[in-house]
Amino acid sequence: MLDIASLGVAFGVVALTLLVLSYSLTYRRTRSVYSAWWCAAIALFFAGSLAYLLHDAHQVWANPLGNTLVVGGAASVWAAACSLRAGRPRAWQLVAGPVLTAIASVVDSPGSNYWAGGPVLLALIFLISGLAAFELWRPDPERTRAQRPLAIAAVFLAGYYFFRWIAFLAGGPDGYVFAVFFNSSVTTLTTLVLLVVASFTMTTLSNEQATRKLHTQATQDGLTGLLNRAGFLDLAADEVRRITRTNDHGSLILADMDHFKTVNDTYGHAAGDSALQAFATACTSSLRTTDLVGRYGGEEFIFLLPGANPNQAEIITTNINRTLKNLQADQAFPLPTVSYGIAPLSTGTQDLDLDLDLDTIIEAADAALYEAKSQGRNRAVQATTPTPASHRNAGKRPKPGE
Repeated sequence: MLDIASLGVAFGVVALTLLVLSYSLTYRRTRSVYSAWWCAAIALFFAGSLAYLLHDAHQVWANPLGNTLVVGGAASVWAAACSLRAGRPRAWQLVAGPVLTAIASVVDSPGSNYWAGGPVLLALIFLISGLAAFELWRPDPERTRAQRPLAIAAVFLAGYYFFRWIAFLAGGPDGYVFAVFFNSSVTTLTTLVLLVVASFTMTTLSNEQATRKLHTQATQDGLTGLLNRAGFLDLAADEVRRITRTNDHGSLILADMDHFKTVNDTYGHAAGDSALQAFATACTSSLRTTDLVGRYGGEEFIFLLPGANPNQAEIITTNINRTLKNLQADQAFPLPTVSYGIAPLSTGTQDLDLDLDLDTIIEAADAALYEAKSQGRNRAVQATTPTPASHRNAGKRPKPGE
């Protein structure tokens, strides 16, 4: 078997090769958060292996440095796993492990103790690898098969370091179990294999993450974080078809902020943006997870509430207004009131007609919104039928912003 120095050199060469390939072929092309964290992890593992190679001549500082870099690499793997769920550990959580490792290694006589800080090092790698495994195995509807090898590798690594930690505590680095089954040579080979296996999933997972990001950008309004018009209409059409098949009911709401143009003209467009964001916050705080909400255009918003009749929908608009009023304290200008038009997805006790489409429902809500504006604004009006011809012929709704 190769000696530990030769294995360390081999590990460094492979890690450097993976870093160059990962950065040039994956990160530069996808710019995904996942690939960025993995490149950071490989770079830290590579730097740690270089530090360990200097143990003989510079053990007093190479040992703490190597330990700290390796734990930092494990923390980067955890952050990469979190990014697949659009999450990220806090900064202190990422640096806590490396800082604790550095302190434990420095105070444990690194000049004479080859395993200075060993118990803390092994425990933290076990803990952080376990957190990464937990993130990768958590239920996620968007999880793909490409995550399985990475999840298995994380579980194996966490288990390996758990038993390595226990063996170290039981007999120290010279104990039989640790020296035979968990020595540095075995660990370097194991880590090298797992690193290569995990790196092969990087391209696939980075591409998937980049694709999801592009889809989000295509369907999300950049200012409010709600669905944009196209994203809402796409999902709402599917929901209307589902409601049609199941003979369910629901409501659609069009909302328009009253005298919004005055806010822009008097307080500036930054104030207008703040008003839109405040209303979006009020909406997301008041709606259910099953409801759809989007920015329809300008200061207009649109909601689809499955299972809610118009009376229930009107209660929801009241809750939105109450929440918006509570947000007034955070603004330096008066937030505008809001008018709502509510259209049912069924008429009376009759089930939704099979040929009723989303455009017709939106027209009904638009006609009800026109009535709300005509009656003095700052109110909700229910459409009595999904056929809005009478309202549409009666006149035009005030221009947006009025």
